Amino acid sequence: MSRRDLPVVLAAAPAYWPGPMVPEAYVRPGLSLAQLFAILRAYRAAILLIMLAILAATVLIVALLPRTYSATATLMVSYDVNDPLNGKDFPIGLLGSYVATQIELMQSPEVLLPVVDRLDLTRNEDYSGGYRGEGGTLREWAASKVGKNLVVYQGPFASQLIHATYSASDAAEAALVANSMVDVFMAQDLLRSTGPANARAQRYAEQLEQLKAKVLAAQDAATSFQQGNALIDSGGTADVEIALLANLEQQLQKAQNGRRVSEARLSGDQAVGDLVLASPLIQSLKTQLAAQQVRKAEMELLFLPQHSLMLELNAQMAATRAALEAETSSYSSNASSTLAASRGLVQNLRAAVGAQRSRVLTVNRLHDDAAKYQLELESAQTVYKRALEGYDQIMFASSGGYTNVAVVSRARIPSQATKPRVLVALLLGCIVAGLVGLLGPLVYELLRRRVRSRDDLERDFGVPVLMEFGPRTMARSAA
Repeated sequence: MSRRDLPVVLAAAPAYWPGPMVPEAYVRPGLSLAQLFAILRAYRAAILLIMLAILAATVLIVALLPRTYSATATLMVSYDVNDPLNGKDFPIGLLGSYVATQIELMQSPEVLLPVVDRLDLTRNEDYSGGYRGEGGTLREWAASKVGKNLVVYQGPFASQLIHATYSASDAAEAALVANSMVDVFMAQDLLRSTGPANARAQRYAEQLEQLKAKVLAAQDAATSFQQGNALIDSGGTADVEIALLANLEQQLQKAQNGRRVSEARLSGDQAVGDLVLASPLIQSLKTQLAAQQVRKAEMELLFLPQHSLMLELNAQMAATRAALEAETSSYSSNASSTLAASRGLVQNLRAAVGAQRSRVLTVNRLHDDAAKYQLELESAQTVYKRALEGYDQIMFASSGGYTNVAVVSRARIPSQATKPRVLVALLLGCIVAGLVGLLGPLVYELLRRRVRSRDDLERDFGVPVLMEFGPRTMARSAA
């Protein structure tokens, strides 16, 4: 560019300019795109170096960062009630909190502490390191570290699946801890499900022994009572005794009737008694005496009283009368002896009836007591039988091994680390490299401003630019 191309300043122009020569409407604050591009173009080598340095540092950091491996085990939680003893429908209102409760249990110390003991993590420096004896035991310290590396979450869309993810610096350790946690949780869930049933089965067995002892005691008491009182058949013996009492009472009634008959016979004239009148011998003697009397009357007409025939006839008549009196007297004596025998029989039968009535009352009382013993025995046997019928169900419930949690998949040893994420780290490194590479020179330029485009003159100094030339190369002088 020669001097002819430069603008000429008039001599009459004042030395002081009251304001910018560019109108205020054309002056905009801040940097324009032309200024930004000019600055970036000027520092393009530095920007490239900064970006490469940051990317190299990112790669180095990613390469040096410790690797973290994550292993995931999956469980499925069922809402079914599998308790055969107290089985009830699951409350609908508790479905939403059921899975959340299981997740909280998996992260609770009740599960983590057994995992620490099972894997002996208190001897592992990664879990026991940093322990100073404050705020709990070493087991609790190791359990808290396990809990920090454990993530338990529910599957999407209110799923019944629960995922337990454990992260560790060693891939095998991550899978081992995740599977151990699942095993401990499953064992505890099984214990919570079958523990009450086992306790009930044990109590039930004890109650069965007590009921069996009651049955044996009642049976021994009933047997001892029957043997001590000579009771063979509680029902048949009582019937026999009652029948015997009824028979004795009938015999007593007959004996009393016979005694009354004997008393009536003895109190009347024996000559006209029924037995006398019914006796053939007495009737024969009376007939014979009547015939003799008729003959005597006939002979008195023919013979004198001192006649031998008359004397003979009188002697025969006297003999007949004596025989008749003797026979009649014998019937009277028979009636007296019959009355005495009837009275003795009545007295004996009355005593026998009284004794039998007392025996019947005693036997009935014994039978009532025996019935009480038998009732106690039957009641104890009934209760024991019902208990035995339910014992199989109790034993099935205690040995069923039912649980509401099932393992869908166990944790496998991961083949790739989950942290650090190489692609994410490189992407962030690229972003940071770009921001630092662009903003660094820009900030440096803003602190030390230089004129690099027409906008620098017009915006910062208010000097109008009449013409702008592109970059020119200077011609080399000829040698």
